[in-house]
Amino acid sequence: QVFTFNTVEIEVQPSFKVKNGAPMSVICHADISKSTDFQLKRNFTIFKNDKPVFVSISDSENAQYEIPVARSSDTGEYECTVEAGGKTKSSNSLHVWVTGMTKPILTAEEKEVLEGEVVKLRCELPEEVPPLHFFFRKIKVNSTPKEKHVYEPYRNFSEVTFSVEEGDNILYFDCFGKRSVLLKFESSEHSNRTLVTVKEPFIKPTLNAKPSSNITEGDRIQFECSTVVARMRDIEIILQKNKTILKSVQDEKILKYSAVATLEDSGEYLCKVEQGRASKTTKLNVVVSELFPKPILSASRNNLDENKELTLSCSISGFRKANFSILRKNSNGDISLKNSRNLTMRVNVNDTGSFICKAEVKGIVKESKPVMINIYAPVSKPTLSVVSGLPEVVLGKPLRLICRSAMGTPPITFRFHKGNEVKTIVTNDTYAMFLDENIRQNDKKGYKCDARNNHSSGMKTSNILNITVIVPIRSASLGSIPYGEVEDGHETAFLCSVEEGSWPIHFRIFRKTDHEVLLFETSENADRIVWRKKAMNRQDTGTYYCMASNRANVDVKSHPITISVILAVWQKGVIAASVLIPIAGAVTFASWWFLCKKKK
Repeated sequence: QVFTFNTVEIEVQPSFKVKNGAPMSVICHADISKSTDFQLKRNFTIFKNDKPVFVSISDSENAQYEIPVARSSDTGEYECTVEAGGKTKSSNSLHVWVTGMTKPILTAEEKEVLEGEVVKLRCELPEEVPPLHFFFRKIKVNSTPKEKHVYEPYRNFSEVTFSVEEGDNILYFDCFGKRSVLLKFESSEHSNRTLVTVKEPFIKPTLNAKPSSNITEGDRIQFECSTVVARMRDIEIILQKNKTILKSVQDEKILKYSAVATLEDSGEYLCKVEQGRASKTTKLNVVVSELFPKPILSASRNNLDENKELTLSCSISGFRKANFSILRKNSNGDISLKNSRNLTMRVNVNDTGSFICKAEVKGIVKESKPVMINIYAPVSKPTLSVVSGLPEVVLGKPLRLICRSAMGTPPITFRFHKGNEVKTIVTNDTYAMFLDENIRQNDKKGYKCDARNNHSSGMKTSNILNITVIVPIRSASLGSIPYGEVEDGHETAFLCSVEEGSWPIHFRIFRKTDHEVLLFETSENADRIVWRKKAMNRQDTGTYYCMASNRANVDVKSHPITISVILAVWQKGVIAASVLIPIAGAVTFASWWFLCKKKK
């Protein structure tokens, strides 16, 4: 009893693509070859998405899995496995697609609602398997449906709420579903339409203005906003203008509001009635005519000297009967000067500022545009000085000058002069700076500045400031007499000189051994100095140099010279005598001894 599997095959009838609701058969076929005709039991297992959905044991070559009503949940990968006599063989997988979806069922929690309430809906796809997409629609006559989408990953139903808005009377709702198959979306047909009727909790409010919506400023205007409500609980009436709430009442059917009309009261008014989520509005446009134009404040002068008279006058074009007042603007509140059309006052510097006038007719107060009045104190004689302090400048460096005027109302205009030439003009409060970068060695021109403001006294001029130009030290040198070598005990004269530099000059002479030793220093109104070292000795041998500086504060160092202290002539003679005398004595003694020996 030998057998072998030839093939195991799977097929779907009528097709691998089945319409939702149609019958479907999955057939597994096992082709086996046997050595003799003997009975062989076959164990058939059909898998869907790797999960067993059908098992059968048979002598037949075929096993059939019947699905009388195919649903989208039957979509998937099908495979067949056959086991017989200890041998197993599987078919290739086959994708089965059940097209279309079942019709969803829509239910509404309430069939009759009030404006401002919500409609709760439930959409169900009882034959479908999640994940699913649900789409709900709110349909109103002669308007585009409003749609909401909900994704349900774990259940085959979904619930949403729709707000009932003003103007909704008869509403229809429906829903449909979608699912993803092979990276494509498949849609169901739309559900049954569900009708929901809407009742008004209150009627649209009425808004009236008395005596009229066209009035003149100064008259009293009264607004009335009313409505008719089904129930008084939680009702609220609000009166607004430009989003500003003027008044509101609760649990009442009427709102009243009155005020004295001004030009600013022109515009659109809105009455709103709210109850829960429901809201209805009514608008009314109000026009307020001008009773009188804004007053105009005029001044005899806008710029004047202190202690002069200033006259202010307030007037209304084409209108004379009004209560006038003149005030000065202040950050802490306007200061009333006089309740009159005209004001004459003697001014001082502290009166500088903005002035206004007000006019009042029938309780309506209007304010003029502010008028700026500037009061000027004369400038004092300016002082001119160097920023660094001393009236001098180093050649090649910039000169910074400052011109100050201790008194005078700003702004003050300063002018700088170098000689008879105006160099620069600066406008500032109390001082101005000037920079002269063109300083020459023989610059003899004096500086001055003048100052003026809007006071009638005119310009004031400072004293002339003369500047000393300091020439820095250039090229210091050191020499000595004698030069190079000097006898011990003799005098040496050192000469330190500079080629150029403003007096006084500070000279210093140093000797450099293991460290620098200051030997001499002096300040002279000269370009050279001589220092005499009286008695040189051997310890004075070494390197010498000098340094020179002046008020330019730059030290200039000379090249070094070397001085060697040698023995004097008399010192050499003493040394020679001390050596030769003993030698001569020794020779004389030797000669005497030799002669004495010869005589014997």
